[in-house]
Order: sequence, then structure tokens, then C-alpha cells
Amino acid sequence: MKALKILILLFFAGIMIFAASDLPNRGDQENLMHAEESITGTVVKGTYFIQNAYRDARTPNMVTVVLGDYRSIDTFGEQVVIYTAGLITLLILRKGRRRMTP
Repeated sequence: MKALKILILLFFAGIMIFAASDLPNRGDQENLMHAEESITGTVVKGTYFIQNAYRDARTPNMVTVVLGDYRSIDTFGEQVVIYTAGLITLLILRKGRRRMTP
């Protein structure tokens, strides 16, 4: 059984190395990730965020501007899911304690 686990880990490591070998080099200026215009000719969102973050929100922290202003509805939805999962976990653990004590 231990040999099977080691083989699975080696197989997974091989897949990860194979996938990472196709990634572009860091700092490659020709990479599409660094483009300021998309294929359709519109401004890429990341470029807009970097250039206009302070002007739009008057907050010096760009991460706060992106999460709090530009993606606020999405971030709020993620927080609701996390808080709901935490509340459910607390309720399940609390319910389990009541059963243990007579």
C-alpha cells in the first residue's frame, strides 16, 4: 500500500513538472499577460486597475481598491459563503457536544 502511495505522488509530481515546463518565462515582454490591449482592441482590466486605482478610490493600496471597489459584489459573495460555512461548522460542533452529555 505504501508503494502505491509513493507511485501516485511521483505520478502527480511528474504531471506538475510537465505542466510547469510549458509556462512562459517570467518577465517575457512578448507574453500576452503583459499586453495593454486585448485581442479585440480594448484595454485590459489589469492595466486599467493599475493606472486608475488611486484616481478612482483615493486609496493608496491597489489590492484594497480592486477587492473593495472594483470587485466588491464578488468579494461580498465570497465572504458570505465563508461565514456561512463557519456558522454551519459551529452549529454542527455545538450539536455534537449536546449529544455527548446526558
